[in-house]
Amino acid sequence: MTTYKIITYPDKRLKSIAKPVEKFDNDLRFFLSDLERTMRAGPGGVGIAAPQVGKNQRIVIVDVSSMAERSRKKKPLKHQGKMVLINPEITHWDGMVIGREGCMSVPDYTGNVIRAERITLDAYDEQGKQHSYTCEGFEARAVQHEIDHLDGLLFLDRLVSRHNDLFRRKIKPSK
Repeated sequence: MTTYKIITYPDKRLKSIAKPVEKFDNDLRFFLSDLERTMRAGPGGVGIAAPQVGKNQRIVIVDVSSMAERSRKKKPLKHQGKMVLINPEITHWDGMVIGREGCMSVPDYTGNVIRAERITLDAYDEQGKQHSYTCEGFEARAVQHEIDHLDGLLFLDRLVSRHNDLFRRKIKPSK
């Protein structure tokens, strides 16, 4: 069991285009287990991409269910639970909305980014079986954010405005 160190901006490895996964074997499944553990260890971690831990492969894990619990009082959050997305390809997107994003690889900042409100994508699971997913709202945003990592993009590359839409995270005072 491993928890990986998250690579942070401006590390050049975050700008690489990830390679497709070709072998669906036990080594992949062990890596996925450790990658999920790393995602859940991060504060507010709802998604992670393999390049964030130095593995240059097209692998993403997204699970926004923890945010669904928090938002239940405000507005129900639609989600599909944990999604392991290997070699994901967005096949359709619809509607554009601005929303605030943060990233474990850019820990000191958040920013406003335009993303599709609804997406459809195809991806393989850890067994090599292909699935099609339709996501909307926050889950669609998280999936698009993580897939951007596979193409060497960070939310910093998609800011609405670098002058008005990049925010330093507030540091919580110690008790």
